[in-house]
Amino acid sequence: MQDWVGARKTSVGSQLWWNWELDPQRYPEWDRLRAELETAGARVLSYINPFLVDVSERAEDCRRNLYQEALEKGFLVSRADGSAYLVKNTSFSAAMVDLANPEARTWLKEVIKDQVIGAGASGWMADFGEALPFDAKLHDNADAAVFHNAYPEAWAQLNREAIAEAGLEGEVVFFVRSGFTRSPGHATLFWAGDQLTGRAAEDGIRCGVTALLSSGFSGFSFNHTDIGGYITTAIPGFRLKIPFLDYRRSRELLWRWIELNAFTAVFRTHEGNQPERNTQIDVDDETMAHFARFARVYAALAVVREPLGRAAAEQGLPVVRHPWIDFPNDPITPSLRWQFCLGPLMVAPVLDPGATAVSLYLPAGRWTHLWSGETLDAPSGGWFLVDAPLGQPAVFHPEASPEAAAVRTRLAASHDLSSVPPRMRAIPPPSDERS
Repeated sequence: MQDWVGARKTSVGSQLWWNWELDPQRYPEWDRLRAELETAGARVLSYINPFLVDVSERAEDCRRNLYQEALEKGFLVSRADGSAYLVKNTSFSAAMVDLANPEARTWLKEVIKDQVIGAGASGWMADFGEALPFDAKLHDNADAAVFHNAYPEAWAQLNREAIAEAGLEGEVVFFVRSGFTRSPGHATLFWAGDQLTGRAAEDGIRCGVTALLSSGFSGFSFNHTDIGGYITTAIPGFRLKIPFLDYRRSRELLWRWIELNAFTAVFRTHEGNQPERNTQIDVDDETMAHFARFARVYAALAVVREPLGRAAAEQGLPVVRHPWIDFPNDPITPSLRWQFCLGPLMVAPVLDPGATAVSLYLPAGRWTHLWSGETLDAPSGGWFLVDAPLGQPAVFHPEASPEAAAVRTRLAASHDLSSVPPRMRAIPPPSDERS
């Protein structure tokens, strides 16, 4: 519930009031709502970042003005003249807490314990952390250019320490997007930032796949993306759609992203920065059913994810893996871009609009189609074109995999398998790098 602090309209759509306390105007019955969710077995996730906004203009709606408190205590990143270093973010400006200052870190941890955990959140998105200006003035004259990369680590560490000090280690999760070399030792989870609600390799659903694979090589073992992407580029209040510049979440894109994330570490939605322009999971009964089905798929995959999670915690191996990690001696796997492994499963999500089939590479062996149980022989490894209609991304597993058999048993019990065998045929290696 990202808007727990209240929402504001800006030049890019809907954003939040960066003053980290519950907005009783937006959630007047917060405790009742949270209790109902807990009764249903659901915990609340919220949101925080290391910026603070002056909320003097809405003082009557706020118990505390955290910006003013931090300013008076000297806890904000400043300019050379000592004034608060205000960073422009869309239609408003905000100041960062100076995490080079031990007292500021202690103060912000208390804010998290009192205001975030105290509001009943069992986790949160710990956003930003990457924007420390190089020319900023920090506590004890620390070099901002040097601390720039250390700031995300300090931000993750601060959140983890707040959880531990509250006695909730293992019970509360937070996820960050910024990081540096030591961030995986502090963060409980990562997400891949704010993709466009589109399909481009540079920024969209394809970019999400790239982020999962590349971060896995960098030690970011637990990572995921926003289902459906986040950034909608439609001009707020402007009804006409501008070709090539106007990204908004389509129903098909949402369905395909739901399918993708079911096979990753975390299955989490986001309404996006312009919720009214994006297709949401409750747009119609079919979409709700599609989401519910892949939520069941995600749940069934717990038998696969749990040992991967232990390997990630103990050895730093990623949950979602580039195929080369599991098949290092195969000459083709190093060049694969758009498929990944989740334990024994080889997953090729559908990333192109309107596509009902997908090409994928299978290393040497005998492979079983997850949904139908049909098998493919690849004695030397090979490329295949496989039917992948909506609701049936291309997923295969080695024929003798006990983990995959357990997943199929669970999916059969929930009636989420398919009795329709897909068309599958061998094809030459694709020449297009997008394949």
